Amino acid sequence: MEPSQGPLSEELFHSFLSLAVKRQASDVHFEVGYPPTYRVFGELLAAKVPPLGHADTEAIANFVLQAPGSGFGPLDFREVDRSYSLPGVSRFRASIFKQRGSWGAVMRTIPFAVPDFATLNLPPVVSTVADARRGLVVVSGATGNGKSTTIAAIIHHIIQQERLHVVTVEDPIEFIFSSGRGLVIQREVGSDTASYSDALRAALRQDPDVIMVGELRDRESADICLKAAETGHLVITSLHTPDVPRAMGRLVGLFPSDEQETVRARLADNLQAVVALRLLLRADAAGLIPAVEALLATSTVREMIRDATRIKELKPYMETAGADLGMHSFDQYLYKLHEARRISLDTALGNATNRADLERRILIESGGRPA
Repeated sequence: MEPSQGPLSEELFHSFLSLAVKRQASDVHFEVGYPPTYRVFGELLAAKVPPLGHADTEAIANFVLQAPGSGFGPLDFREVDRSYSLPGVSRFRASIFKQRGSWGAVMRTIPFAVPDFATLNLPPVVSTVADARRGLVVVSGATGNGKSTTIAAIIHHIIQQERLHVVTVEDPIEFIFSSGRGLVIQREVGSDTASYSDALRAALRQDPDVIMVGELRDRESADICLKAAETGHLVITSLHTPDVPRAMGRLVGLFPSDEQETVRARLADNLQAVVALRLLLRADAAGLIPAVEALLATSTVREMIRDATRIKELKPYMETAGADLGMHSFDQYLYKLHEARRISLDTALGNATNRADLERRILIESGGRPA
């Protein structure tokens, strides 16, 4: 491809986005001094074109932020997240930002169709979680590990099964839910509402059965979510934490120390489930597969949550007593994925919570000859 004359054209920008979808890239980066760069199955791959200049990335920011319905005019801010749709290709979550005086953008691909649990290779326990109709469901994991997609699959499952009213609050809107038996309102922070907390307060007056909150970021939003769960709604949200125990700690930690004992009691009474995700490279290197840690709120789990000193007991409980209900820790799930030859030994051990224990179990079960 020859260097462009003047700023990057919208047609060329769209061709880069189309290539991202064709390559099954999760993200595409547009940054000054580098060619467009794709993240494919965790690896960064640069397009074979000249590096982008200041005018190119500013043009990209304008294409995204001045698209119809974006609610933005001139570039008079420093960072913003927005959804962007390329008809016939894909939707994207765009993070537009300033760095060293220039504009940059990272575009995450969002399929038009919401994948189902089987397509996502999620275990049966996620379907159990999706059948909850009140309380709080938390999906956790690091950025880019499938939280939004898993939540979307849960919402899709709910509206296909029952005539329920779902209100989502997102920053930005990612998946667009098609009509099912249920009714869905989707609101985007920035264009449809000023903040998560404003939208959540309003949601409680919009006759919801289910409230989906894209991410819990502050005490006020967490408090409203707990109140919604306490009053009989199902609340589904995400946290940027790597596993189940730390999700509990993060949620309680959003509140000041003098409120945390009360919050633990509220959480113990209203939590339904926590699902933690890690996307791993498949053994055939042809895609990614999730490792899943899952906790369901039994009476024993509620007692552990209520007592801060017992949070460390959650992992062994998931592995033993909880296993009959479909619960499992990351290490148990990694073992199953490796046993089924869906991930390599290095991948399993590299993502283990307790590497030595997992390695010992694999060696014992394989007679000292791990695959």
